[in-house]
Amino acid sequence: MFQTLSTSEAADILKRDSNAAWSYAAAHALVEYLEEMEEGGEPFEFDAVAIRCEWSEHSTALEAAESFGYESEPDYDQDQNEAAAVRWLGDRTMVVAFDGGYVVASF
Repeated sequence: MFQTLSTSEAADILKRDSNAAWSYAAAHALVEYLEEMEEGGEPFEFDAVAIRCEWSEHSTALEAAESFGYESEPDYDQDQNEAAAVRWLGDRTMVVAFDGGYVVASF
């Protein structure tokens, strides 16, 4: 049995997951990303628990990268380190930027 969810409905389900503590902006951006991935392929089975386990929200790319073992460059300023972290993450996993931060797939 399948139920079709709108972007807002799916984002609301993620937002209500108290174990994940998603911001609405992050939840909405992630659902939009997953919808894009679904286009032209198989229907996506929405599983809020699996999404919580596979994705994490971060306020900066540097924070996200450091949580996966990245070490910032001591000679870089903050903007350079942030840009380097975005590239580093993008080379290793899926990254969804949104107004307020990044949602990153675990790897």
